Amino acid sequence: MTDPIADLLTRIRNAMLARHGNMVVPRSKLKLEIVKILKQEGFIEGYVEVENELQGAIKVFPKYDASNKGVIRGLQRVSKPSRRVYVGRNDIPQVRNGLGVAILTTPGGVLTDRQARAKGVGGEVLCYVW
Repeated sequence: MTDPIADLLTRIRNAMLARHGNMVVPRSKLKLEIVKILKQEGFIEGYVEVENELQGAIKVFPKYDASNKGVIRGLQRVSKPSRRVYVGRNDIPQVRNGLGVAILTTPGGVLTDRQARAKGVGGEVLCYVW
């Protein structure tokens, strides 16, 4: 697999479209940080780390609204292995005029766009979630 972050986003998107109660993705430190941000921002119900004989896994519980639609309306991978997208601290994008979240990897760790602006750091834009 050449892009594990895109795989994570696609699995989340597909699970929400199929209205699954949970989904499992292979664990990595970066994926775990992205899932933590999604939980923090209220896009998913929660997650659990599952230990197995290989690298481990993350069980993600999608969040649905009253009409049983997924809370996440869109996921977009921005920086790809073939085209990296970096932004400075003054050029951090806003997603849907602040209704969405841009997830960045910075020298200070994996942060949302608001956290990166508050810390005054830029970095690689991983994805947009709205």
